[in-house]
Amino acid sequence: MKTQLGIAALGALLGSLVTFSGLPTAVSPLDAPPRLGATAAAAAAAEPDTVVAEPGGVHSRFALLAEQAASAVVNVHTQRTVTQNAPQNPFGELFPDLFGNPGQPGRPGQPRRGEPEIPPSREFRVPSLGTGFVVSADGYILTNNHVIDGVDEIEVHFVDGETAKAEVVGTDPQTDVALIRVKGKKDLPVLTLGDSSEILPGDWVLAIGNPFGLDHTVTVGIVSAKGRNIGQGNYDDFIQTDAAINPGNSGGPLLNMRGEVIGINSAINPQANTIGFAIPSNLVKSLLTQLREKGHVTRGWLGVTLQTVTPELQKAFELPGRTGAIVADVQSGSPADKAGFKSGDVILRFNGQEVKEMGDLPQRVAETPIGSKVDVDVMRGKERRVLKVEVGELAREPQRTASAEEKSGLEGFGLSVADLTPNLRQRLGTEQSSGAVVMQVDPNGAAAVAGIQEGDVVLEVNRKPVANAAALAKALDGAESALLFIARGDGTLYVPIERLGD
Repeated sequence: MKTQLGIAALGALLGSLVTFSGLPTAVSPLDAPPRLGATAAAAAAAEPDTVVAEPGGVHSRFALLAEQAASAVVNVHTQRTVTQNAPQNPFGELFPDLFGNPGQPGRPGQPRRGEPEIPPSREFRVPSLGTGFVVSADGYILTNNHVIDGVDEIEVHFVDGETAKAEVVGTDPQTDVALIRVKGKKDLPVLTLGDSSEILPGDWVLAIGNPFGLDHTVTVGIVSAKGRNIGQGNYDDFIQTDAAINPGNSGGPLLNMRGEVIGINSAINPQANTIGFAIPSNLVKSLLTQLREKGHVTRGWLGVTLQTVTPELQKAFELPGRTGAIVADVQSGSPADKAGFKSGDVILRFNGQEVKEMGDLPQRVAETPIGSKVDVDVMRGKERRVLKVEVGELAREPQRTASAEEKSGLEGFGLSVADLTPNLRQRLGTEQSSGAVVMQVDPNGAAAVAGIQEGDVVLEVNRKPVANAAALAKALDGAESALLFIARGDGTLYVPIERLGD
C-alpha cells in the first residue's frame, strides 16, 4: 500500500467530554457512565439512516448526535513565535546581486541602491488551528500533543462564540495526547469516553472538527480497521476510519452511535480521500489521570528490542506458531539484562497475559507499575522457561524517529525523519533501498515552506547521497540552506530548503 502519513494539523481540534444538553451538571469524565438526552436516546434505538421526530421536524440519528455533541467540541487557536533568518544566496558568485549588491556574493541583508536595509532576522507570530473536546465540566480539554506543542498561546473557541485562554496541563508526545484547561469554568458540557474495544470494523462513527478553519464540521463514516500501526511510535494502535478527516480535525472526537468518544482524530493519509486514524479512547483513558496529576506519563520499561515472528523467523526458530515477540537485543544494565533475557528469546506471556503478536508487548509493559515483579514466559531454543523481571521506568523523553544526536542537525528545518526500513519501504511503495523518510513536517517550519511532505524519501543533500536519518541530520547540521533530492511516489525532484531561526 502506498501510504504517505500526515498529521491532521493546521492545529488540532480538542475533543471534550460533554454531557448532553438538557441533563444535570456533568460528573467527571474520568469515571462518568455514558449518558444521552431523551431525544438522543430515542435516536440511539433507531438505525443510522432513520429519522426521529422532535419538535420542529424530523432528523436523522446522525444529526441528533452531532447537535448534542457540538457544545462540547471546541476550536483550538494557537500562536507561536518564529524567527526567520535573512535570505541566503545559494548561487554564490554566479548571481551575486540576487540577495545583495554586486561584489557582495551571498551576503544577506545588503540592500540594492535606493532600497531599505533588510534586517538579519525577524520574528513573527504564526497562528494555527485545531480541535478539542471537553472531558470534565471544570474546563479540562483533550487534544493532540502536536496541536499545542511549542506554542506560546492557546485560545479555546466554544460553539456559542465564547473564547477563553487555556494552559497546558499535561502532554504525552509518545501517543500524541495532550490535556489543556480553561480556568474559571464549572458547568461546561462534556463528552464521555467510551469503550473503544467494543467498536468493530463496519460500525458507524461520526467525527466533528475544524478542517481548514471550517468550525464544527460534521462527517460520517464507518470504522475501517482497528489496531493500525502507522509508524508513529511504539504505542501505535490506531482506529482507521473513512469518515472524512482533514487538516484541522486533529484533536477532535470520533463518536460512536451512543454519542461516546471512541477515538481522538490524529493522523491522515494525504494521498487518499477517506483514510484517517484516531487514537483509541481506551488508550487515552489509561493516560488521563497521570496527565492531570503529574503532567506527564510514567511507563514501565524492560530494555529489549523486539521483532515480529514472521513466517521465515517462525521456521528458523522452529516455533509451533507465529505468536509472541522475538528479543533481538537486550540493553546492558536494563531490567531485562538483570533478569537474564538473551537475544533470540521468544516472549510468549507477560505477567500472565499471552503475547499474541509483537505489538501487544510495549503497551502492556508501559502500563505495568514501576517496580512490579512479573513473570515472563519465554521460549529459548526448544526449552520454555519463566524469567522474573522487575519493571523499570522508561526515560521521559519525547519519542522521535531520530536520535538526540540526529535531531540536532534537523533543528530549524521543521521535520523529523526515520531510516528507510523494509516495513516503511513496503508501506510507502517505494523502490528506494536507502535514504531518510520524512515522518512529520511542522506546518509552520522550513520544510513546509519548501514543500516537503510526509512520506518523502530524502536521497541526497547538496548532490551527495544520504543513507539514513543520521546521515541526513549530519549533512544538515550547521547548514543555513541545502538542496535536497527526494523521491516522492514514482518520481524524484530537487527541493531547496532554508533553515528558520530558533
